[in-house]
Amino acid sequence: MKLKKITLNNIRSYETETIGFPDRSTLLSGDIGSGKTSILLGIEFALFGLQPGQRGAAILKNGKKEGGVAIEFLIDGKEVKVERTLKRGSKTITQDYCAITIDGEKIEASVTEIKDKVLEILNYPKEFAKKQNLLYKFTVYTPQEEMKQIINEDSDVRVNTLRHVFGIDKYKQIIENSAIIASKLREEKRIKQALTANYEQEKLDLVEKEEELETKQYNIVSVEKELFAKTELRKNIQEEKEVIEKKIEEKKKLESEAEKAKLMIANKKESIASNNKLIPNLERQISEIKVLKFEESKITEVERSINEKKDLKKTLNEKNLDVSSKIASLSMKNQENDEIKGKITRIEVCPTCLQDVSAVYKANVSNKLDSNISQNKKEIALLTTEKKKITDEISKLDYQINFAQKELQDLSILKVKTQDIKEKEARLEEIRKLNLSFEKDVSLLEMHMQSLKASSLELSRYENLFIIKQRELDNAMKEERLAELKVAELKKEIEVFSRHIDEFKEKLKKAAVLQKELEYITELETWLSKKFVPLLSLIERNVMLKLKTEFSKLFQEWFSMLVAEDFHAALDDNFTPIIEQQDYLIEYPYLSGGERTAVALAYRLALNQVINSLLSKIKTKDFVILDEPTDGFSDAQLDKMRDVLQQLNVSQLIIVSHEQKMEGFVDNVIRFRKENGISKRVD
Repeated sequence: MKLKKITLNNIRSYETETIGFPDRSTLLSGDIGSGKTSILLGIEFALFGLQPGQRGAAILKNGKKEGGVAIEFLIDGKEVKVERTLKRGSKTITQDYCAITIDGEKIEASVTEIKDKVLEILNYPKEFAKKQNLLYKFTVYTPQEEMKQIINEDSDVRVNTLRHVFGIDKYKQIIENSAIIASKLREEKRIKQALTANYEQEKLDLVEKEEELETKQYNIVSVEKELFAKTELRKNIQEEKEVIEKKIEEKKKLESEAEKAKLMIANKKESIASNNKLIPNLERQISEIKVLKFEESKITEVERSINEKKDLKKTLNEKNLDVSSKIASLSMKNQENDEIKGKITRIEVCPTCLQDVSAVYKANVSNKLDSNISQNKKEIALLTTEKKKITDEISKLDYQINFAQKELQDLSILKVKTQDIKEKEARLEEIRKLNLSFEKDVSLLEMHMQSLKASSLELSRYENLFIIKQRELDNAMKEERLAELKVAELKKEIEVFSRHIDEFKEKLKKAAVLQKELEYITELETWLSKKFVPLLSLIERNVMLKLKTEFSKLFQEWFSMLVAEDFHAALDDNFTPIIEQQDYLIEYPYLSGGERTAVALAYRLALNQVINSLLSKIKTKDFVILDEPTDGFSDAQLDKMRDVLQQLNVSQLIIVSHEQKMEGFVDNVIRFRKENGISKRVD
């Protein structure tokens, strides 16, 4: 990783500032409080956001509602830009906008998603995603005072912290998980032992059940033979019954035919009696008709008289219509004359010539109109008298026509009666012949009915036989049903027994599987408890021992570069620094300020090398930040920093220090100062 540029906007003492970072070593120089450390905090915030327990107020400039950081760096040939902003709310300051741009492709996402993306780019192991950036802290940037605090920390806390940093806590986690798994396996083992406790006894029970099933299967053969015999007996009785049923049906048919014959005899006798009543009536009607006299010419004469009267009536109707029309016309003329007379009386000026109309003229016109009206009334009186005569004549003709039509109707009836005499004589002869035929049929039917009754009487004996056979059949069917029930019950019993055995076999099959699983769980639990966990503990101890040895060696080397030769430094099993001078052990709090700083810096550099060696694929190996690494150093110790920086040999080194002498040990210097509470870069 190579840091190229950072832009601060309302971050701590900065308003707006962009700082570029050259290659190799760079010193951020300036008085105490000039804003150097704020740049380091800005880099960490841009990469990872606010840390657990870190408040936004420690980053955002006082009095500002919003601010942000953007950094640009190069990694694996890719240009990466990370942007984060802060926003002041009513009560708290929260992270607002987050984005990452990789080779010009921008991604806007949540705080956590951007952090995960940064960790992925830096190739930090995923297990470090939730460890407060310990890997970055102990490989890239740790404030000097924090390192002193780690050294002064309780040994258990320090060891656990280092275990997290080294990634060795996974061994402890695996051991704890193994204990949980072993406990679960033991619990599962107890359950399976309980489920398979009766396995051997159940195998013996299965053998007994299979033997009992064989006995039942043998018994069903004899029961089925018994059922077959009873079924055959029932079939034979049923066949005999069916033969008897046919005889009874035959008897019923004979009886039915006898009833039909009896009914036919009654019908024919009734027809004979009816015909005997009809014959005298026909004879009397024929005698009466023979007495009547009928002349065909009389009908023709009456019809001609009716037609003549109808023609005369038609002529009178036409004449009556003409007279009525004349009366109506004359009446209408009188009405019109009256209207004209009224208008003449009232008129004063002629509407045509517009001249005055004289009274004499009016009188003359009125007299003429009155004369016309009088003449018309006379004609109406004559016509009315004529109309009455015509109406009387029409009424008289109507009476004559009706009388003639009644006479014609009577003559027509007489004609029909005289013509019907032959039909009645033929009908009479036919009825007499039909009676003779009916009498013969009655005789034959009576003989046939006697024959049917005799045959029916002969078949009556089968009715008693039918009752006997029905009883035998009922008993046979009852015995057959009992046998069927016995077979069905035995089959059902065998079916249930077989299913129970199958279920028992399935249960034993599952028990056998459980038995194998129990053996496997027992072996697995034994392997975990007696082999895997001890082996993992041994690996953990060996790894910790190797790390402690390498860490202690590097710590001693860095420390010897920073202090006098009569000091000897090492680490104990709890990674606590042990400082000896002339065979006297000196505890850390009793060292001088420069010596404590040397211990912290040596510890920091040794830790960096160990972690980078352990996690060789992380992308921040060649990037180191040292914050006030020489606090309390003597001039002699400051001079030794040149060797320390050369020995580091990293691609990019950023040092924060207010020691002017340090400017001669680095490749680049960036100066800062604060004016009126605002930090600025000094070009």
